[in-house]
Amino acid sequence: MAVTVEVVQAALKGLIDPNTQIDYVTAKAVKNLRVDDGEISLDITLGYPAKSQFEAIRKSIINVLCGLPGVKNVSVSVSSQIISHAVQRGVKLLPGVKNIIAIASGKGGVGKSTTAANLALALAAEDARVGILDADIYGPSQPMMLGITGRPESVEENTIEPMEGHGLQVSSIGFLIEDDAPMVWRGPMVTSALEQLLRQTRWRDLDYLIVDMPPGTGDIQLTLAQKVPVTGAVIVTTPQDIALLDARKGLKMFEKVGVPIIGVIENMSTYVCPKCGHEERVFGAGGGERMCKEYETDFLGSLPLNLSIREQTDIGRPTVVADPDSEISAVYKNIARQVAIRVASLSKDMSSKFPNIVIQNT
Repeated sequence: MAVTVEVVQAALKGLIDPNTQIDYVTAKAVKNLRVDDGEISLDITLGYPAKSQFEAIRKSIINVLCGLPGVKNVSVSVSSQIISHAVQRGVKLLPGVKNIIAIASGKGGVGKSTTAANLALALAAEDARVGILDADIYGPSQPMMLGITGRPESVEENTIEPMEGHGLQVSSIGFLIEDDAPMVWRGPMVTSALEQLLRQTRWRDLDYLIVDMPPGTGDIQLTLAQKVPVTGAVIVTTPQDIALLDARKGLKMFEKVGVPIIGVIENMSTYVCPKCGHEERVFGAGGGERMCKEYETDFLGSLPLNLSIREQTDIGRPTVVADPDSEISAVYKNIARQVAIRVASLSKDMSSKFPNIVIQNT
C-alpha cells in the first residue's frame, strides 16, 4: 500500500506541538512536504525560537510517520522563523527590529530588570537574535547586570552602536554617564533621551528587543507606551497586594494605548530555605494568578525568591548564563518560550504589503 500526501497530512494533524498545544498542520508549520514511493521529506518551521526543542520534535514526527504503512524513510528538518508582528496603530516599526517586548511593572522593587535580563538571555539561548533597551533613565541597571563596561562607538553620524554582552545587543544611558551621576532631568528630557537611545542605536537584525521599562505608570511611561512600537507587554509583579495594585495600573495603561498584554510573571513567589527545605510564601500566595483571572490574561509563570539570582546579577552573570542547567534557569527559559509563543500568535505586521499612495495634480 503506497503512502500518500493526504495520509501524511492526517498523521501530522494528530501530532501536537508540546509547546503550543496546537497540531503542526493547523499551526501552518509544515513546509515542503514531499511523498515519493515511500520516501517522506518535510520541514517544520516554528514561529518561535526553540533550538533546544528541535531534536525532540524531529524524533516525535519521524516516529509517527515511520509507523505508517508503506513508509520506507522519513527526513525531517526543524527550524524557527521569527517574523514581525503588528504594533500600535499609527506607530512605525523600528529598523532592524522585528518585535519589541516591554517588560513593565507598576512599581519598583519587584525584580523587573532582573527578569528582563534573564528572559532576554533565555530567548538568545534558543538561538534568537535579542537586544535589550534599558529604558530606566533614572536608574539604569542593565550594564551592571550584564557585566558590560565601556562607552558605545559611533560609526555613523547621530547613531551609536549597541554594546554587547552574553550574546545580547544592549543600549542604556548607563553607558553614557558616570556610575554615580544622578539624572536630574524632568519628564520631557527623559522621554527625549529614551527615544534617542531607541531610534539612534543601530540595532542589527533583532528578532526581539526587550525593553526594560521604568517602574510606574506616570507621564513618562505613558508617553513611551504611545511612541515606542511595542508588539506586546509583560507585567512583572510579586504576590503582595500593594504590588498587585500597581501592576493592575500598568496592565490598564498598555490596554489604553492598544498594546496587547502577553501575560503576567509573578516574581519572588516563594522562598525555600536552603538548609531545611522549609517553604515560606513571604509576599503572599497566588496573587499573580488571581490578577490574570480578573483581567483574562495569561499567567506566564512564577519565580522564587532566591539568593543566587541576586548574587549572579550583581556580578554581571544572570542566572540563565551563570547556571544554565539549574531549575531556576529552566523556569526562565519556559517563561521566555511562552512569551515568544504568544507573540507568534499575534497579528502579523502587514505595513510592508501596502503600496505607497502618491496624489499628484495632473
